[in-house]
Amino acid sequence: MREWLTAGLILISTIFMLLAAVGIVRMPDVYLRLQVTTKASTLGSGVVLLAVAINFGSIPLTTRAILGVVFLAITQPIAAHMIGRAAYILGAPLWEGTHIDELRQAADRRPDASASFSSDFEQPLVD
Repeated sequence: MREWLTAGLILISTIFMLLAAVGIVRMPDVYLRLQVTTKASTLGSGVVLLAVAINFGSIPLTTRAILGVVFLAITQPIAAHMIGRAAYILGAPLWEGTHIDELRQAADRRPDASASFSSDFEQPLVD
């Protein structure tokens, strides 16, 4: 029974990882790629760690696997946010279908925003 559950979890993890790989190819800009790959890879990695915990069944290994899942769930969104913000500041272009630019709106509302902060967003990194 344990082997079947482990195999099922690994199959689910493989599907999430495949979706992450397809997301890298199919999404039109860096921000959407970050969203897809972060969510899918976090779920895929977390499910693999749960499969390892179920397969081996020892308390210390299960504790490490659960801590690994928690660590991934905490750090992946933060890392994606920082990469996305750095890409925005460096001028990575938005997809044509993007209708709302919340970071631009927040920068425009700041009364103490320097001219260099807003001018950094004017120059796209890639033409």
